[in-house]
Amino acid sequence: MAEVETQSDGGVMTITLNRPEVLNAFDSAMHEAFRAALEEARKPEVRAVVLTGAGRGFCVGQDLNEFKDAAGDIGERLRSTYNPNVLALRGLEKPVIAAVNGPAAGAGLSLACACDLRLAASSATFVPAFIGIGLVPDTGATYFVERLLGYSRAFEWLCSGRRLSAADAHAWGLVAEVVAEDRLSARAAELAAPLAALPTRALGLTKRLLERAAVSSLEEQLELEAEFQAEAARSEDFREGVNAFLEKREPRFSGR
Repeated sequence: MAEVETQSDGGVMTITLNRPEVLNAFDSAMHEAFRAALEEARKPEVRAVVLTGAGRGFCVGQDLNEFKDAAGDIGERLRSTYNPNVLALRGLEKPVIAAVNGPAAGAGLSLACACDLRLAASSATFVPAFIGIGLVPDTGATYFVERLLGYSRAFEWLCSGRRLSAADAHAWGLVAEVVAEDRLSARAAELAAPLAALPTRALGLTKRLLERAAVSSLEEQLELEAEFQAEAARSEDFREGVNAFLEKREPRFSGR
């Protein structure tokens, strides 16, 4: 059984973390399979990505069975596995939706927060589990959670390690929508399909602009918008969008 499965439907690729017996906790083999799936997701025919978990969990982070004898150099473990994968996930120039179907804990929480949108089943829970075993948040948790929730709430949550229900996560703005458990997959597809039909290059550039907005001055952001707009205007989708507007018809974007 593959540790990570991929399936494509039109322009939407679903990446499923597939170690359900351990709530999709990461071991070395799963890291490698996830890396390969993210590489596959870079293909131009993939125009939106859904990340989810098999069974009753999204992902609970590290499989601590690998730490039974000795944890080794955890910093190096992060640098060689989690960090490259979260950078690859965040580096996808297309929309990424986390369909959180159960517990998202530790590095699994970090991965969900690295996605562009989070959709949660009503049974989902969100747990920053690091402090409970004497560790600091990693895999980008401090970066993403602070940007999503603000400093004070991020500090309180990450340091307490308390469990958030799906409803609480929605009230905080951590997730965009909560749906019944049996509707999660279908709703994720409903969200992903229209995103996959949009001008992919413009969406990818918009992601980068929003990332930079928090650290740029207004002058820097205006310049970056001008640079990215010039790049977007060289795309086939820009020409299609203008032609469709002038011809009073719906555009047919190709992602190029």
